This record gives sequence, C-alpha cells and structure tokens, in this order.
Amino acid sequence: MQPIDPKISRRSFLNLAWKILLGLGGLLGLSGFLQYLGYQSDPAPPTQFKLGDAANYPPGSRIIVPEAQAIIQNSTQGLQALSLICPHLGCLVEPDKEGFTCPCHGSKYYPNGAFRSGPSKKPLSELRLEKTGDGLLILHTD
Repeated sequence: MQPIDPKISRRSFLNLAWKILLGLGGLLGLSGFLQYLGYQSDPAPPTQFKLGDAANYPPGSRIIVPEAQAIIQNSTQGLQALSLICPHLGCLVEPDKEGFTCPCHGSKYYPNGAFRSGPSKKPLSELRLEKTGDGLLILHTD
C-alpha cells in the first residue's frame, strides 16, 4: 500500500478551483433567477376616491385632489372632474386663470379641459363623478 501524497499538483488545484468557481457562479445565477420569478409588483393605485359631501364644492370652486391627480370644478354646467395629466406626454398640468397649462411642453387647455394650443391636440380627460344618495361624491379615475 502506498502512502497518500499530501501535496496536490498545480493542475489538480486549478481544476478544483475552476469547478468551485463555476459552481458558485451557478448558485448565484440560480439565486437571481429565483428572485426574478418571485417578484411582487406594486399594488395597483386606487381608482375610486371618496371626496366627501358635495356641498364642499360650491359654485365657482376649483379644488385639486392631489392623490387622484384630478381637479373638481363647479361651474354653471355643474360639477366636473378633469384629469390633471397632460395627454401629450403625461406631465401634470397646472391650473391658471385661463384654464390649464402644461409646464413640460406648453400645451394650453380651456377651463372645461378642451384643447386650446400647443403640441397636445387632445383635451384633458374628463373623469366620472358619482353622487351617492346621501350626497357624498366619489371620483372614478378608471
């Protein structure tokens, strides 16, 4: 019987090191792949917003609802909800005395949301308002 040589050759060492590195790389890749498969997307944003009593929106008022990116206006035609998202590139329009202006590319809209000038060519989206039997307003953004 021959004694086992405790020395390892350079070739055997490099072969073993290569296999260990390859195995670790495979484990890291598998770990990343499993994280990819287990990805949990953010929950969808709400599409209904309870706005409170309709009496809180008197004639002539323009009240921004920041969490819905919308504005509630009470004009001579009644209550109207408009999206503040510019249909051109999705920037938030800003209310002004002539209606609305997009700070990104200068599109302008009339107070009722109709297109006035600029690159957009589309009106602001009108959103649905629901008045419940007890006088509460619900804004629907879907």
